[in-house]
Amino acid sequence: MSRWSTLSHRQQGLLLTGGGAMIMAPDALLIKVADLPDAEILMWRGFLSGLGFLLIALLRYGRGILAAYRRCGWTGIAVALLFSLTTCGFVLGNQYTKAGNVLMILASSPLIAAVLSWIILKERLSRRTWLAILLCMAGVAMIALDDAGAGSWIGNAFALMAATTLAINFTLCRTRPGVDMSPMLVFNGLIVGSTAGLFWLAGSEPALPAVNQLAVVILLCLIIVPCGVTLLQRGPLYLPSAEVGLLILLEVVLGTLLAWWILAEQPAPMAMVGGVLVLGTLGAKGLYERRLELRMRAGLEPSPSVTVDRSSTL
Repeated sequence: MSRWSTLSHRQQGLLLTGGGAMIMAPDALLIKVADLPDAEILMWRGFLSGLGFLLIALLRYGRGILAAYRRCGWTGIAVALLFSLTTCGFVLGNQYTKAGNVLMILASSPLIAAVLSWIILKERLSRRTWLAILLCMAGVAMIALDDAGAGSWIGNAFALMAATTLAINFTLCRTRPGVDMSPMLVFNGLIVGSTAGLFWLAGSEPALPAVNQLAVVILLCLIIVPCGVTLLQRGPLYLPSAEVGLLILLEVVLGTLLAWWILAEQPAPMAMVGGVLVLGTLGAKGLYERRLELRMRAGLEPSPSVTVDRSSTL
């Protein structure tokens, strides 16, 4: 028996989603480092990530890949379209405003997901989950506070689009329990790459990026994005969309800390407090629910439907 099979359903979800969030942590930083025009960075991100998603799908499913796509159905097409909007919103948000603004708005994604899950899926979230969402949003708001007045409304609007479509995406995935939607991300890459490519070709003088820029783009779009997003997209198979959104905040905080380190930016003391608040909240919630899970297995706690957050059992 493999070590993976001995883990609970929820533990597998936490590892997949948390791992995906940590892999995606350098995303915003590398977009800034690449320093390419809007259409060009979106084109490369679309086509290269689409290729990466296809290679991962072939590796996982082999000859059964067509059956995997058929299982996704119309919901999978909607997921691909939604993630295309998320990609555009995130990249363009970082192009038009400071990263702090984008991260603060992206932090609203778990709250949007929680409301959507409550309305659409009738998922009941415990008080501790709502409290964790609010604390995490407060922490990320602290991180971005010194940037809050520096961004344009266009960048903020793109970031809000990314947060909303990401929340809808994860909630929609939960309407098809047991169906892996990650292979549909190939079409997300084609949609984004083709659309952005038309704008790039229509530009005044389309040209290939410099070697160092191309190296950054390949690392980000062919390796980091396909691996990280594939793990994140599988999260809703194991966890409620609101909890997936909470774990994605790991990317928000770790990505910000990475940017501070690489770009030698001096974080404000309040931003440091915010990062500690987010990581501390996620860690405390995870440890507490792990303890509840162990107690339930030992028969020391009532049924999860009575006192335990449903996110622990999905």
